[in-house]
Amino acid sequence: MQVTETLSDGLKREFQVVLPASELEKRLGDELATLKDRVRINGFRPGKVPVAHLRRLYGRSVMAEVVQNAVAEAERKIVDENALKLANQPRYDFPEDKDEMEKALDAKSDLAFKVALEVLPSFEIVDVSDVAVTKPVAKVSDEEVTEALERMAAQQKPFAAKAEGEAAAAGDRVVVDFVGSIDGEEFEGGKGEGVTVELGSNTFIPGFEDQLVGAKAGEERTIVVTFPEAYPAQHLAGKEASFATKVNEVQTPGEVTYDDEFAKTFGMDSLDALKDALREALQKDYDGRSRAKVKKDLLDRLDEKYSFELPPTLVEQEFQSVWQQVVADMQRSGRTFEDEKTTEDEAKAEYRKIAERRVRLGLVLAQIGETAEIKVSDDEVTQGLIARARQYPGQERQVWEFYQKNPQALAEIRAPLFEEKVVDHILGQVKVNEETVSKEALFADEDETEGEGGESAAKAEA
Repeated sequence: MQVTETLSDGLKREFQVVLPASELEKRLGDELATLKDRVRINGFRPGKVPVAHLRRLYGRSVMAEVVQNAVAEAERKIVDENALKLANQPRYDFPEDKDEMEKALDAKSDLAFKVALEVLPSFEIVDVSDVAVTKPVAKVSDEEVTEALERMAAQQKPFAAKAEGEAAAAGDRVVVDFVGSIDGEEFEGGKGEGVTVELGSNTFIPGFEDQLVGAKAGEERTIVVTFPEAYPAQHLAGKEASFATKVNEVQTPGEVTYDDEFAKTFGMDSLDALKDALREALQKDYDGRSRAKVKKDLLDRLDEKYSFELPPTLVEQEFQSVWQQVVADMQRSGRTFEDEKTTEDEAKAEYRKIAERRVRLGLVLAQIGETAEIKVSDDEVTQGLIARARQYPGQERQVWEFYQKNPQALAEIRAPLFEEKVVDHILGQVKVNEETVSKEALFADEDETEGEGGESAAKAEA
């Protein structure tokens, strides 16, 4: 096998691979000789089938396997001899001339093909001892725990029917039947019977609950509302609808007492235990938010320190992933680029920069992790997989089996674990300034921290 580099341009490489006809013939003969001892053909004793007969029967399929093995061997040879780290799977170009390819598959002429690939960039890890990042932190207050208790109580409060003739007020519940129509025609999904509506909960179409205030049991009303422009059902979005509504019952809420008995309805031994659990859960959310913000700050600092050529294919793959999500979100919300005060071309340019940032940071995190010999253990992956399976109650076994049978999917569990370990490693090298802030400040600009990590890069390690 002869391998010759024909192109070295930035991160692009191309190689010409040639397998002489004599080598093809030898490889084919070796495979057929091995096959002779395994096949059973009527009229021949085991191991006594003539190679020429085997070639007539299986020659083309065996040669296809020979070529496949040669391709894999060529890739290993290129990578090993040139000490390359591939950014993606190589592209193989075989002769387009059918006659030429047929001769090669019959070992009557040389087989020549091209291997095109992109390599990962080489760069030095920079010193970050001069980097300082800010970690905003907030502590859960007693008032926030009380607010959480009140929200839980609101979900648990008992309701009882109001006296006959009493009107519904904000905070009450009404049980209704309704039939919706647009321009006099009923529409799919617009009919309900025995539906409970809590007035003031803002869970129905805007205006629906307000028009039930003052209603009494047995009363019939026509409720007219307009579906929001961003309503998920596109055929209803922005349209005015009428609902012929009958009030079956008006219910008023009872009082909930915060005591040990209330706590027991949530599986806690006492009210103090419930409060402690709420505080811990809220603090976990706050700490997670703190982590996300200090991580974004760190990644911003790293992005300022690194500049190197990026593999075009990796950037394009990341951009397509980001752009598909953007388009899907816009379709779901019913918004347009004009609504966002931009154009599609401007938006694409902005999101391509985001894709480039993700790839750059990913490669940086991957190289830092490799240099620091950071590993993710099988036990850690298993714990991550268990956590993922728990997100699908009732389907845990199916989720577990899917990941176990798909190494690429399992790598999606390992990659973020690796990334978080690398981030911890870097945070240990920089100055972290903790800043106490309010809950509102901690959760401000929440969307900005989403998708800012180098997830695409941790895949290089995985």
